[in-house]
Amino acid sequence: MEEHNPLVSERMRKLAELEVAGIDPYPARFGVTHLAADLHREYAGLSEEGDAGAPQVSIAGRLMSIRGHGKATFAHLQDGSGRIQIYIVRDTVGLEAYELCKKLDVGDYLGVEGQLFRTRTGELTVRARTVQLLSKSLRPLPEKWHGLTDVETRFRQRYLDLLVNRQVAGAFRTRSRLIAEMRRFLESRGFLEVETPMMQSMAGGAMARPFVTHHNALDLTLYLRIAPELYLKRLVVGGFDRVFEINRNFRNEGISTQHNPEFTMLEFYQAYADYQNLMALTEEMLAHLAKEITGDQQVTYQGQRISFAPPWPKLTLEESLVKLAGLDAEALQTEEGVSTLAARHGVSIAPGWGRGKVMAELFDTLVEPKLIQPTFIIDFPTELSPLAKAKHGEPMTVQRFEMFVGGMEIANAYSELNDPREQRARFLDQLRQRDQGDLEAHGLDEDFLRALEYGMPPTAGEGIGIDRLAMLFTDSPSIRDVILFPLLKPAQGEQGGPDAV
Repeated sequence: MEEHNPLVSERMRKLAELEVAGIDPYPARFGVTHLAADLHREYAGLSEEGDAGAPQVSIAGRLMSIRGHGKATFAHLQDGSGRIQIYIVRDTVGLEAYELCKKLDVGDYLGVEGQLFRTRTGELTVRARTVQLLSKSLRPLPEKWHGLTDVETRFRQRYLDLLVNRQVAGAFRTRSRLIAEMRRFLESRGFLEVETPMMQSMAGGAMARPFVTHHNALDLTLYLRIAPELYLKRLVVGGFDRVFEINRNFRNEGISTQHNPEFTMLEFYQAYADYQNLMALTEEMLAHLAKEITGDQQVTYQGQRISFAPPWPKLTLEESLVKLAGLDAEALQTEEGVSTLAARHGVSIAPGWGRGKVMAELFDTLVEPKLIQPTFIIDFPTELSPLAKAKHGEPMTVQRFEMFVGGMEIANAYSELNDPREQRARFLDQLRQRDQGDLEAHGLDEDFLRALEYGMPPTAGEGIGIDRLAMLFTDSPSIRDVILFPLLKPAQGEQGGPDAV
């Protein structure tokens, strides 16, 4: 506590005076009958002519403004739904309660009981009959006119960001609605919601570096989940034909406007379907989400109007490199050719990368930022997709799509490889790549192979990045804007840092 801060010291003085007066500054409960937004909606027609018919209400919230006028005080309370004015008159609440107002500060929590009325200026107001302090705020809120604008502070102290930047709270409410609508959409189509382990003995289901932890009692190395894929497909083997999970994943990778090491995915699997079926389902789902969230099948993202109305364009990975990046189609057919193209366009690649890996890097740099409208990029090199089914007659290409909107990858899906013999060969090839230094190569999961050997029906699976989708629907430029508590390097003074914040 920064008691040397004069504003904090003044609040501490008031707190001590309240306690000396026998007032509990932190009581346990207060009965609330109404929220601010409900009152504004239900009593929008309340006139200024007297109190006849006006209800008695009990409200609570944070004090956001206070102004005294001799024997009367006006203030505004803010609860989770909005703000409402309160009117405290000394002759109504009594001298002792009115004296309490002199020890109140912006930021304190109050409980107020009273009757609704409308002032001469037309503002819906609660005329207080009783006032109770519910929590004394010891730190002043950010200055009213400038608010909380420092980005670093906003993310580190999200509680203040939500409090003083109301549009931020609105973005997270939209995110919540988005997830709820995705859940309803899938459940209405026969998908069963499930939960799978977040700590796994083998990091699988994606090509990514995991976070490593240790279970002391079992003396067992464990990995935080990079994807739920292999467990969800085990459930398909077990007879759950349509399953989904809204899951937290963890990948030990860099941080950017589109990446956070901890992120949220929707992942779902549908038996007897392929990636073509999921493309149709994805178009339907996102058009539905846009309609439910915005009232239209369009959203505006960073100044650009985006339409989710199907159908969406489809380009193979190679076609996108030729048509959207202007690369030579013949050069894309060989490892030497793609390496030359990468050098020519200043795209960094590592020694030992195969043709598919270099193509993916070219795509990420030269094509992805151009995909503003919803677009499916389909048919990826097999080396990039060890869990996907190859196209018939094209063993070097798999039945996979990625969906892009706003210059970001939003979804990844494929027809699942269900031949246990081919899956074992793919895993062994991944092990060879790991031995050659690829830290993101997939491990060999014997139990998953055993499950496939019992038989998995034709199946398609998809993962949709909820954080990036929330960016689109809230017009947020950074993934940290839609994650309540994004990962940040500790500030000085935190977790053993040298100085106090």
